[in-house]
This record gives sequence, C-alpha cells and structure tokens, in this order.
Amino acid sequence: MLPDTVRFGTSSWAYEGWKGQVYKQAYPKSRFAKNCLKEYAACEYGGRRLFRTVGVDHSFYRPPAATQWKDYAAQVPDDFRICAKVWEEITIPAFAGHPRYGQKAGKPNPRFLDAALCEELVLAPAREGLGDRAGPMIFEFQRSGLDPESFIPALDRFLSKLPSGHPYAVEVRNPAILGTRYHDVLNAHGAAHVYNHWTFMPALAEQHKRMERFTAPFTVLRLLTPLKMSYEQAKKRAGAYDKIVGELPEMRRDTVGLVTQAVAENRQTYVLVNNRAEGNAPATIQAIVDELETQMSS
Repeated sequence: MLPDTVRFGTSSWAYEGWKGQVYKQAYPKSRFAKNCLKEYAACEYGGRRLFRTVGVDHSFYRPPAATQWKDYAAQVPDDFRICAKVWEEITIPAFAGHPRYGQKAGKPNPRFLDAALCEELVLAPAREGLGDRAGPMIFEFQRSGLDPESFIPALDRFLSKLPSGHPYAVEVRNPAILGTRYHDVLNAHGAAHVYNHWTFMPALAEQHKRMERFTAPFTVLRLLTPLKMSYEQAKKRAGAYDKIVGELPEMRRDTVGLVTQAVAENRQTYVLVNNRAEGNAPATIQAIVDELETQMSS
C-alpha cells in the first residue's frame, strides 16, 4: 500500500469519457461538472481511494471566488487536497495574439509577477474557500518570453513577497531555466519545482538530474502530454478520453522513480495526470500505482 504522503489525481475531473469508469451515478447534463467532484473523490481502486487530490485548470483563465472554492471543498474528504493553477495574468509576461485577450492581445502584461494582486485575487480567496483542503498553488510559466537571466531574479523577488504558510509550486516550460540558480531560488523560498511531462521539456528524470535535489518539503508532478507532441496533436490522439491510446513507459518509469525518492525523503507528493498524456488519466494512474506498489513491496 502506498503511504499517505503520496496523492494521485487528475488535471480537472468533469469528463464524459469517464462515465462507467469513475462516474456511476446519473447526473443532469447541466449539473455534471458542478456535482461530480464528490463521486470523483470517492472513486476506489484495489479497495482504496484512487484520487486524493485534483488539479484545477480553469483557475488559470479566471481566479475563482471564495464561494466557488468552498463549493469544491464541501464535496471532498478532509484529507483531500485541491491544487489550483494560478491566474495567468500573474504568470505571463505578455498576452498572446489570441482573440480571447481582446484589446490586450499582443501587448505586455503589466500584472506579470504582481505579488500584491496575486494575494488579493488568487491566494486570499483560495485560503478562505479551501481552508485545510488547499494543496500547492501552481504557477505555470509558459515557454516563450522567459529569458533565464531576467526571469530567475524576478521570480526570486516575487516569491519573497508572497505570504508564507502556503505551498507554492513553480512550473517552467523553458528547459534553459532548469539548473543551479533556479534550484537555489526555489530552495530559498521552500517552493517546489513542478516536474512536468510536456511537449518541449526534457524527460522527468532529466529534469531532476538538472535540479539535483528536491527544493521543498513536498513535490509536484504533472503528466501532461507526450514529449515532442503538441497539445493539439495530443488532444486529437487522446480522442474521447475513455481509454489508453498509447502507453508512455519512460514517463511511468520516471514517475515511479521520483515518487519513490520523495517517499524515502518523507516528502508530500502530488501526481496530477492529464488525459492527453496517454488518453485516459484514471487508467494511467492505476498503472502507475500498480508499479509503485510492486516496487515498494519488493
């Protein structure tokens, strides 16, 4: 059996393709996304709850109010942890030329790394709404526009201004940032590097090799897409998200290795799996859990 320090979950949870697998109850279509988190948190595998955490992705596009966080918290057990992505207006240096940004498209973001705004609109509502069910807050920094020479000192200043007492996790998608300077900044603030299995990033084991050591009392892994495969390709490949469409043995092996090391060092560990990695996140989690239990029992 896995220790309680290890939590598995998925990136978001309201997927029609999981009906009959995770979801056995009938939901009105208009209420499915709002009401199914309770059943998600109760889903079992091998006689034990499979999901003890979940990633909230929609908070990247708009920070939820405390009332919405309270609704989520009310649906999950006391030992469940909700990991939220931080609002993109805190983490992107410039707005892409996308229609959803309206008049801001293509312009610099004046709110980039604004710690006061982050506290007001992101952290405070999450603390109020989630309480003890709050997991790490995930700061996702995109691939472009982040030069390591300027970004790492800016990240240092930003983290120094955030309130203490909450776990912070930093996900970078520019491999050039990985290394000693980045490690030292995270370590100084007790923040975790998010080991992300994503298109343009190195393999998970290679990320850890560049980081050398974990940087916080907890660690976060996000298994997102196959390496060297775009988001659009991964989404098309995954289809209806109702089955594994292609196993990623290296991803699974590296995940088992990182989790095993974190357990040995008594670190809280969060593993968040996206459907676009192998096609069906719950089945990926089951397979990794089986591998972990086999290794830990040998």
